[in-house]
Amino acid sequence: MKALRVERKKLRLREIEKPTCGEEALVRVHLSGICNTDLEIAGGYAGFKGTIGHEFVGVVEESPGDAMLGQRVVGEINAGCGKCDLCKADDPRHCPNRTVLGILGRDGAHAEFLRLPLANLIAVPDLIEDEHAVFTEPLAAACGILERVKINKNSRVAVIGDGKLGLLCAQVIALSGAPVFVVGKHAEKLRIAERRGIETSLPREAAKRRREFDVVVEASGSASGFATAMELLRPRGTLVLKSTFAGADPASIDQVRLVVDEISIVGSRCGRFQPALDLLKKGAIDIDSLISEEYSLDKGVHAMERAGKKGVLKVFLRP
Repeated sequence: MKALRVERKKLRLREIEKPTCGEEALVRVHLSGICNTDLEIAGGYAGFKGTIGHEFVGVVEESPGDAMLGQRVVGEINAGCGKCDLCKADDPRHCPNRTVLGILGRDGAHAEFLRLPLANLIAVPDLIEDEHAVFTEPLAAACGILERVKINKNSRVAVIGDGKLGLLCAQVIALSGAPVFVVGKHAEKLRIAERRGIETSLPREAAKRRREFDVVVEASGSASGFATAMELLRPRGTLVLKSTFAGADPASIDQVRLVVDEISIVGSRCGRFQPALDLLKKGAIDIDSLISEEYSLDKGVHAMERAGKKGVLKVFLRP
């Protein structure tokens, strides 16, 4: 089968052996989505080697006992050991021995087929089209903020970053009734949030809102975004980190401000898929505005280059 792989620090389309079912399910990939993590991994992040990609929708082609056979599915990307306390509590996202689809120890979704445990697969309702189902994983990550931080209609929330993740986070939080303020650098992307009734601003204008917000979500993946987030937080506010950025220097963080203003820092990574699927089924999130381009898997290397260009949002690969 064909697969988009990182090997010897290079990204290339390879013909590799089709995975066998074994004790897991074999899924034929219908569509996969390129995200910023894929771009970082292709650049050397985490030292991953193999097939990249973790956002997908597909159909179960083989499985133990023919369970879910023929069903259209998406898949939780963290595959736990099944034995630790976290896995027994049905939350393998932090299993110390987990593999992660296309990120850690497990070949990913930018391929014709992938393997995942049956427990990771969730059936996609018929009402959700493939192009929307691919967004289940990043939308779940946005929903995950509400697992980590209490937000209600009285919370003043700012989101830093107008990329795919930032715009999803803003839309999800706005559904809680909280007023949301998005800070970004691209007027055309900010308009996506504005059409949902969300207030937006460029960074220079946002400086006027210093120390105003109870919760600030950093989703820009940049040092400047982190600095902006810190400026907007009120004393005893909560900073939610949704992204990392290369070259971060802990010494450059204003630790005095963290201590004096008693800032809480919360990491937020993966969320559960069912809340995301529920939102997609209801059409509660503007997904279409986040889709930029689609390419065949044969053009995967070019598609990755396109996904890294300024102004480009979600790029799809279709095997």
